[in-house]
Amino acid sequence: MVQVIKMLTVKDIKTYYGRMLVLKGIGLSVEEGEAVCVIGANGAGKTTLLHSITGIKPVKSGEILFHGRQIHQLSPVQIVRSGISLVPEGRKIFAPLTVRENLMMGGYLKIKQGGKGVIEKDLDYVTKIFPILREREKQLGGELSGGEQQMLSIARALISQPKLLLLDEPSMGIAPIIVKEIFNVLQGLKAQRTTLLLVEQNSRIALKLSDRGYVLERGKVVAEGSREKLMGDEAIKKAYLGT
Repeated sequence: MVQVIKMLTVKDIKTYYGRMLVLKGIGLSVEEGEAVCVIGANGAGKTTLLHSITGIKPVKSGEILFHGRQIHQLSPVQIVRSGISLVPEGRKIFAPLTVRENLMMGGYLKIKQGGKGVIEKDLDYVTKIFPILREREKQLGGELSGGEQQMLSIARALISQPKLLLLDEPSMGIAPIIVKEIFNVLQGLKAQRTTLLLVEQNSRIALKLSDRGYVLERGKVVAEGSREKLMGDEAIKKAYLGT
């Protein structure tokens, strides 16, 4: 029997914004090599979930395990060191810095330990995935198109060679042709056994990429299952897939 490795386990977490309870006892898991999506409407708690996993928003109760180790009490820097990288909603690139400088920021922890030379192979790797970034290497991040900025944000997260890549709304505000290109890249990463956890409002494209999915409503998981199960569920199709 093949042993299933639980890379990420989220157990009954509750997270507040101020006095507002946003995540109301959420649980999910991601296995090594899987692509898993979380879909739901605005305000469902999807971004808060990713912020809880990465330590940006501390959880009030419950636990988060990464390779069996508790990480919910670690700092964001410690969580990145453990092998988790986030592609944030809205890209959050450094507009005054060049494309190359933005990418080097993604390798900051590696550079701090071993100098700038240690990420040259990583820079070569991500610019092969997104060749436009090599062409734009000396251009300021703020001068890129929205789609190019999203590519830069993903590449910056990949520089650290994460074990788990989290993506928050990668299709937001991007032309459909660029969305298709980005999801083709994500499909390629999945084929290389990169483990992905994707939060996305474009439920159809998210489910097509993913092996499994979770549906979030008002801070709770209301449905979960394989891609086929969720895409075949009439209530989910009506609410999230536009049919």
